Amino acid sequence: MSRFIEVPARMLPADTLDALLETFVTRQGYDTTDTGAGMAGWIGELKQQLERGELLIAHDIELEMTEVMTLEQWRKFGRDIADDEEEGDI
Repeated sequence: MSRFIEVPARMLPADTLDALLETFVTRQGYDTTDTGAGMAGWIGELKQQLERGELLIAHDIELEMTEVMTLEQWRKFGRDIADDEEEGDI
């Protein structure tokens, strides 16, 4: 069984999705004044990116953590996990 699963955004309650997206904005260091609508503007933009498949929501079953990631972050993360598994770190 895979340790990670992708969670479709439509399966999350709206407030949970918004909280995940707000955490992503903060973690990425985005300037919330860029959109003119503050954090709500970024959340709206990120929802569109989720719909276009540019972002994904990944849940780690082992650690019980859920995060929003870009596809690039997900691919790098997958490679890092595979390397750790080969080395016996996981």
